[in-house]
Amino acid sequence: MAKYKKAQTMAAKPKEQRIEHFTFGEPMPVLSQREIFDYLESMSNGKYYEPPLSLTGLSRIYRASVHHSSAIQVKRNILKSCFIPHPKLSLYEFSAIALDYLIFDNAYIQAIKNRLGAAISYQSSPAKFTRVGIKQNQYWWVPNYHEEMEYPAGAVFHIKDPDPSQEIYGVPDYVASMNSSLLNESATLFRRRYYENGSHAGFIMYLTDSTVNEGDVGKLRESLRNSKGPGNFRNLFLHAPGGSKDGVKLIPVAEVAANDEFLNIKNVSRDDQLAAHRVPPQLMGIVPNNTGGFGDAGKAAQVFDANEMECIRQSLLAINDWAGEEIIRFKPYQLAIGNETSTRAPLVK
Repeated sequence: MAKYKKAQTMAAKPKEQRIEHFTFGEPMPVLSQREIFDYLESMSNGKYYEPPLSLTGLSRIYRASVHHSSAIQVKRNILKSCFIPHPKLSLYEFSAIALDYLIFDNAYIQAIKNRLGAAISYQSSPAKFTRVGIKQNQYWWVPNYHEEMEYPAGAVFHIKDPDPSQEIYGVPDYVASMNSSLLNESATLFRRRYYENGSHAGFIMYLTDSTVNEGDVGKLRESLRNSKGPGNFRNLFLHAPGGSKDGVKLIPVAEVAANDEFLNIKNVSRDDQLAAHRVPPQLMGIVPNNTGGFGDAGKAAQVFDANEMECIRQSLLAINDWAGEEIIRFKPYQLAIGNETSTRAPLVK
């Protein structure tokens, strides 16, 4: 995010004539120096590879913006509604796998085996703390910097999408909209601080009419003083007797344009996030600003399921090939519209 920094013009002028002004610092682009994508590869520490993006950062961004987290939750809920629980894989564990895949583009499923080597259950290995080992089919559990544990060989399966920069970890598609998510968060925090600090001025009452009684002026000043308090606007009173055509004025201090700019930032950053997640706005509870609305929600949901969710389900079905049994099963996606039910073709027969 851009930060304000104070700068001085250092032109060859007398010291008393130097002008102070404010400039914007450079915003942080996605393709920055070392903050985001400067890793040319997934670095190895001799045991496992470090992910190209901070997984802690991705988990924090998940809750940074309403629209970003809501888009991920919509996809997770659709997957949960279609998932058929298996005796070896509960709905809870599947939800954890799906959420990791949607947030990090990496998900790990662990087989819990008996002494004979047969899998008795499957559970999620949280992607935030799981690392890919330097050996083939090797995975590590790294909850913090001083604890690490190697999984047994063949006990973990890794789900990810291909990335053009490296082949170890997946990188989520929404990375291009992270700046918009953080901008949305910053605008909300700025607005919240603005209302909570209780020290900003609301208006300046400008009184120039000399015919006003001084007693009334004192009462007016006292009334404005008594209106102060935590969370209230700090209104200012200016008495300049002399008379004029406009003897009493209310001069707002905060620009009206600030309201419009806040709404523009929220709306534009919201649209960027929806474009990155490819989620129809009517599926996320967004109220349309136009009178026409967003169109038929049922049709939008079906198109979204066919174009987006179908691909995610197909990626998750790869777990069955690794497990050697059909632990991931999906029922048809259904929409209840009135008394009728709209059903897509089943994915698993």
